[in-house]
Amino acid sequence: MASPSLHFFLHILSTLTISTQYAIGCYTSVFSFGDSLADTGNLLHFSQSGQLPHFGLPPYGETYFHHPTGRCSNGRLITDFIAHYLGLPFIPPYFGFKNGSVAADSGVGVNFAVVGATALDYAFFQQRGIHNPYTKTSLRTQLSWFKNMLPSLSLTSSNCKKLLQSSLVLMGEIGGNDYNHAFLTGRSIEEIQSFVPLVVNVIASTINELIKLGATTLMVPGNLPIGCSAAYLTYFKSSNKEDYDPRSGCLIWLNKFAEYHNDQLQTKLNRIRKLHPRATIIYADYYNAAMRFYHSPRKFGFTGGALTACCGAGGPYNYNSSMECGYPPASACDDPSLYVSWDGLHLTEAAYRWITKGHKGKRKETGKNPTRKTRKYKGDESLQRLSTHHKKKNHSSYVPLSANSGVPVRGSSSPTKADLDSDDLGNFSEHHFNRATFFLNSL
Repeated sequence: MASPSLHFFLHILSTLTISTQYAIGCYTSVFSFGDSLADTGNLLHFSQSGQLPHFGLPPYGETYFHHPTGRCSNGRLITDFIAHYLGLPFIPPYFGFKNGSVAADSGVGVNFAVVGATALDYAFFQQRGIHNPYTKTSLRTQLSWFKNMLPSLSLTSSNCKKLLQSSLVLMGEIGGNDYNHAFLTGRSIEEIQSFVPLVVNVIASTINELIKLGATTLMVPGNLPIGCSAAYLTYFKSSNKEDYDPRSGCLIWLNKFAEYHNDQLQTKLNRIRKLHPRATIIYADYYNAAMRFYHSPRKFGFTGGALTACCGAGGPYNYNSSMECGYPPASACDDPSLYVSWDGLHLTEAAYRWITKGHKGKRKETGKNPTRKTRKYKGDESLQRLSTHHKKKNHSSYVPLSANSGVPVRGSSSPTKADLDSDDLGNFSEHHFNRATFFLNSL
């Protein structure tokens, strides 16, 4: 396990602004797994043109792409910014073309993330009566796609290892939907808390399998502070002021749950590091990166607020689950860059940029693009004890994460709608430190 001083040193390195030219050539491709925080178009490509999901309609994508791309934001995601800072094109979605077997000649990697995807298998939630309205895709499903694609990327197992050794693997964010669907259907905190070890084990199992296949550098994000989400703030609106953090306005007990997941995940990652000392496993602390602008939104240029969604149909936080962004009468704010929350569940491009860079201070405007105008629960005592005083604990270093989706993707066979719905298939060494340091300096 890395010493506290090493964690601190890596934290300092991660906040530096260094030219991206040094990253070019270090990582030749990126392979991404996850959910709507990382999906660059997989789920959208399986939607019927006459039945597009809300994130396949304007104003999604308006800020950067000027049209919907399947990303659940007004523009780019953290995945996009990472690719950019590494000097790579945007990571194409696995199901980016009607013929998924077309070769990805660019060789920049592949994105397997799917909106609504869970870490645990679909059957787990089906047995408990928890409905996922978006997909049956789990992390194990995404791993199976990755394995099926590998032979077309490299002819031999040794070539596959070489490819993965020069690639960055983004493991998520994943796990949020395992809790979201349960929370938003009224399941108890005790039941949902019991999911956490299972979710973390699946993530760990996938990481171990990828390392065995040849991956050497993996970035594993934690969960965002869900108590600051407009959707959760709306659903769990409380008349008790003590339920809210006076500094941010976020729901304390929900943020403690996110901290609990992140604590468990980091503990598991430390164990994996001991098993694979030659691999570089970077914990990306989305939680604390985001809490900076929830605590001081104006400092980061978010004058529209941190908790109210830019795109919605009214209400205290401009979020209504029955009138999602993209469907009338929901409409978007004039300038999404002034808001943290995009649609109540996902963040704006500006917020994702801040999480990626992790810089402190005033945000510089890069120009504006035309935009559209427009039950009270408490965590149990054991969870509260585990999560209290999060900052006092010795965590792995906070690594802020420093296109187009039209690149054909290789596969062993042409993907089908059934593939997307299937649920088949589950101590820093000196070398580790040097690779992590180089990566952080490159962002």
